[in-house]
Amino acid sequence: MSGGEVAGLVVAVFWAVLVTLLCVVLVRLAGALRQATVLVAAVTERTVPLLDEAAETLRAANDQLVRVDAITADVQDAAANAHALSSTMAATLGGPLVKLSAFSYGVRSAVARQRAAGNPERLLPQQTERELIARMVKAEVRAATAKRGIFARLLTKRG
Repeated sequence: MSGGEVAGLVVAVFWAVLVTLLCVVLVRLAGALRQATVLVAAVTERTVPLLDEAAETLRAANDQLVRVDAITADVQDAAANAHALSSTMAATLGGPLVKLSAFSYGVRSAVARQRAAGNPERLLPQQTERELIARMVKAEVRAATAKRGIFARLLTKRG
C-alpha cells in the first residue's frame, strides 16, 4: 500500500463515519419532528374547544353588560325624576312651610314672654341658664329691697 492508497482509505473511512453520524442525527431529528407534530395536534385539539368556550363566555358577558347598561340608564332616569320631584316639592311647599314655621315661632315667643312677664322663674326662649339665674337674683333683690322700703317707711312714719 502506498501513501496515496492509505490517504484514500482514511478519507473513505472518514466519509463513512461522517455519513453514519449524519444519518443518526437525521433519524433523531425525524423522531423529534414526529413528536412535535403529535404535540401540536394534541394542543390544537384541546385549544380549539377552549377558544370556542372563551368566545361563548365573552358573548355572554357582553350580553350581561348590555343589560347592566340598560339598568343603569333606568336608575339614572329614576334618580333624575326623584331629584326633579324633590326640587318641585321644596319649591312648592318650602316657602309656605318656612313662613308658617316662622309665624308659629313668633307666636310661641310672644306667648312665652307674656307668661313670663309676671313670673321671672320661667325660662324664655333663647334664654340661657345664666341669664335665668341672674334674672331670679335680681327679682329676689327687688323683693327684699321693696320689703325694706316698706318697713323703712313704716319706721320713719312712726318715729
